[in-house]
Amino acid sequence: MERGLYIAASGMIAEQIRQDQIANDLANASTPGYKPDWSVQRSFEDVLLQSSQTGQPVGTLSMGAHIAREVVDLSQGPLQNTGQPLDVALQGAGFFVVGTAAGDRYTRDGQFVENASGQLTTDTGQPVLGTNGKPISIAGAKSAGDVSIATDGRVTVNGKPAGTIAVVSLTNPAKLGGTLFSGTPGARPSGTTVEQGYLEGSGVNPVTTMVDMMTSFQNYQASQRAIQTLDTELGRAVTNVGSATGQ
Repeated sequence: MERGLYIAASGMIAEQIRQDQIANDLANASTPGYKPDWSVQRSFEDVLLQSSQTGQPVGTLSMGAHIAREVVDLSQGPLQNTGQPLDVALQGAGFFVVGTAAGDRYTRDGQFVENASGQLTTDTGQPVLGTNGKPISIAGAKSAGDVSIATDGRVTVNGKPAGTIAVVSLTNPAKLGGTLFSGTPGARPSGTTVEQGYLEGSGVNPVTTMVDMMTSFQNYQASQRAIQTLDTELGRAVTNVGSATGQ
C-alpha cells in the first residue's frame, strides 16, 4: 500500500505541474505571438517483483508518472488586422530579432512602438534589430503613419530607407518566458513575409485549453481519492493488527 501512496502522489504532482502550465497558457490567450506549451508525461520505469522465497519473478509494478519534458507548439497563430502602422506579423516561419541585456533574443510578437530615442522597439522596450545587427531608427517620422514596412522587412520613413527588419530561422528554440526565445539563428526562411498593420494572435485555443484543464483536474482528484482510500485502509489494517495481537 505504501507504493500505492507513492504512485498516487506522483500522479498528483505531475497533474499540478500540468495545471500550472495550462493556467499560464490561458493567461496568455490574447498575447500576440505567444506559443503554448505541452506537458509530456511518462511513467517511471517499472519495478520487477520477485518471490522472497524462491526468487522467481512475480511481475512488474509501476512506480507512477512524472513530467518528462515540456514542448513548445510553434504553429503559426491567426493574423489579426489592427490597422496600426507599427504592428507587424510574420506570415510563415521565422522570428524577429531583438536586443536585450543578455544578448540577442527572438520573438514572433510584432507589437512594436517608437521609444524616446526614435528606435523601433517591442512594447516591453527591447530594440528591434535590422539585418545589420543594429537597432532600426524611425526618428524622422512625425507620426506612425509616416513609416512604411515592405513584405521583405524594408523600413522607410517618409520614403527614405531606415533599415531592414531582420527575420531569422531558429535552431533549437528555447522559450524564455512570455514571447521571447533563445536559439541559434539561421538564414531567413524562404517564403516568409512581413505584414504591416497585422499582429499574429496567440497560439492558445481557449476552448481546448479549458478542456485540458478540466481533464487534468479530474485526474488530480482521482489520485487524491486513491490516497484517501489507501490511507483509510492503512488505518484499518493497523487497527486490525492491534486487535489481533491484543495491543
